[in-house]
This record gives sequence, C-alpha cells and structure tokens, in this order.
Amino acid sequence: MHALRRRRRGLLVLTGSIAVLVAASSGPSAAAKPQRADPLQERVNAIRDSGAVGVFAETAAPGTRERARAGTAERGTTKPMPRHGRFRIGSASKSFTATVVLQLVGEGHLSLDDSVEKWLPGLVQGNGYDGGGITVRHLLQHTSGIRDTLPWIPALNSAKGYRAERFRTYTPEELVGLAMRKSPAFQPGEGWSYSNTNYVLASMIIRKVTGRSWAREVHARIIRPLDLKDTSTPGALPFVPGPHARSYASFGTGTGTGVDATTLNPSMAVGSGSIISSTRDLTRFYSALLRGRLLDPAQLDQMTATVPAPELGVKYGLGLGELPLPCGGSYFGHPGELLGYHTWSGVTRDGSRTAVVYVNSDGGKGTQEAMRTLVGEELCRTRS
Repeated sequence: MHALRRRRRGLLVLTGSIAVLVAASSGPSAAAKPQRADPLQERVNAIRDSGAVGVFAETAAPGTRERARAGTAERGTTKPMPRHGRFRIGSASKSFTATVVLQLVGEGHLSLDDSVEKWLPGLVQGNGYDGGGITVRHLLQHTSGIRDTLPWIPALNSAKGYRAERFRTYTPEELVGLAMRKSPAFQPGEGWSYSNTNYVLASMIIRKVTGRSWAREVHARIIRPLDLKDTSTPGALPFVPGPHARSYASFGTGTGTGVDATTLNPSMAVGSGSIISSTRDLTRFYSALLRGRLLDPAQLDQMTATVPAPELGVKYGLGLGELPLPCGGSYFGHPGELLGYHTWSGVTRDGSRTAVVYVNSDGGKGTQEAMRTLVGEELCRTRS
C-alpha cells in the first residue's frame, strides 16, 4: 500500500510538471497570434473618444451585416447603446420627403418645374419673396433662397428656450411665416443655402397634391413597403418610442455632454427633420432607394444630379448629398441632427453597401469628422 501511494504521488507530480511545461510552451505561441482588430469597432471607439456619450454604427454589404457600439445610452450609467435603438434622424428625413415628391412626379401628379405659387398660392410672398419664381426643384435642391426657419425656434437654440418650449406645437404655415421675416438669401437658382423651410414647403405640397398628410404619405410609400419597423413620423408627440438612448444637447456652448433633450415636440421639423428611425432601418431605406426600389430610373437620376453646396463642402442633389470616397469615386447620403442626436448615413451608387452611425450627444470638436470618416472608410472596406 505504501509503495502504491508513492507511485500515485509520483504520477501527480509528473502530471503537474507536464501541465506547467505545456502552459509555458503554449503561451508564446498564443501571444504570437493576436486577434485581428475589428475596423468598425475601432472607428466607433474613435468617435466615442472624441467626446460622444454613446455611439452605435451598422454597416451592410452583400452577405454581411455588422454592428458596433461604444459609450453609454445614458450619461452617468453603464447602460449600453441599444442594439436596435431608435433616434431622431434630423435632416436625413429630407431623403424621405424628396423620395415622396419624386414618386409623385413619376406618377404625373406634379412637376419639378412647378412653382410654389401653383400649389401654395399666396404663401411665399412679400419681403422680397415671389413664390411664382421658386420651383419644387429649387426647394429640394436648397437653391430657392428662402431663409431657414430653425433660428426662430427657441427650443432649438438655448437650454432656457428648450425647457420653456419643448412641448410647443408649430403649424407648417407658422414655420413658413417665420422664415418670411428675413429677406431671401439670393434669387431662386442663383445660389445655394441650406434651409429647412424648403422641406416644410415640400411637405405642404405633398398634402396639397395628394389630399393626405406628409406623414401618411411617408408611411404608405416608404415605411410600410420597406417594412421599416423602427421608423415613425411622430407629428407633435414628444417622446421617442421603443428602445432608445437619451440625447444630450449643448446648444453651442462647447460642452460635449449638455442637457438631456430627449423629450421634444418635433412639429417644427415636419418634412425636414422629424422622423424617428434606427440604423437598421436607415441602411434598408438608403439601399432600397439607390437600388431603384422606390423610384423609377428617371426620377432617381434627377435625385442624384448634384450642384455644388459650398456651405457643406459637398455636392447636393434632391434630398441627397454626394460625397467623395477615400478609395476613389463618391457615395450618396445625408447627415442629420436634432437636439443631441447626430447621424451620418451613406450608400454606394449601386446601393450594395450602406453605413450608418449615430451618437446621442453633440460630442467634441472632432466628432462629426470621425463619423463622416467611419461612413467613408466602411463603404470602401473589403470584407473577408
């Protein structure tokens, strides 16, 4: 029995020694094969490091779909950005509005060369304005010269104004009236200036042509056919439905965190910036748009025919911007912002690759550039 115990102890010592030797020999080998860095995650991390509270990105290419997130959905917590989180897409809404208008053009209900006066008589007049000389094309292309409404909206311009008027409802007529307070930036077709008022007017023309609201037409023509489950047109409802990150706006103070501005009546952005969506739905929408699922070739050609947009440093079509790709060529897309929620969306010309990223705060000095870089690099990236 004693001899047997000695043999067992010897075996245990030998076995332990072998285990130590195996571990020692396998360590350097494992270290010599570091895991390959995830390019999307690295770019998302860079956006977070620029000062954003939370970041979420999604890309889609033939046979692949990737997501990455960093930061938090709520300041001061460890709550991660939701996987299918919804957010206010801001000016990316213009791509939806322009698509509906161009569908109506394709159906023969109106022309891009129709005047604003034809559809909305007497609305754009006075103080140097003449709706008879402004066309539907001018509105969608931002070449109308009509001033932007948003500088007149207190809830969007200061923390004090936000707290006082975040639940206020605006009518489209009221918004246009605010823009008429200041004379035109230039005569129609003689310049380029980004103006949300153009798309408020476009939403009103949609109602006049169809007899139905802009929101109803967007739902019937885009949201329902594409099964965009996370996308909605909230009207005057001030809440973001479903899973979502909080948004934080600094109101130009230079503070990356700012105040919680998640609750907002977005009626001041009808047609121009009020849609709520998700990265999943935006990749689906922009891919379908450039693949020709929403517009006939003639209308898609009109949409993607661009003019210089010096304010943005890009080219602009009808509800779409054209931007250079770092690997050569160009892509289409649209940025968006509404009180802390910022997004960049991009799609290749053939609609095969899309990239969408959003943050839930104004972030730091380099946040917007980092977001734009992510979209361009991801559209260029070769996936294995």
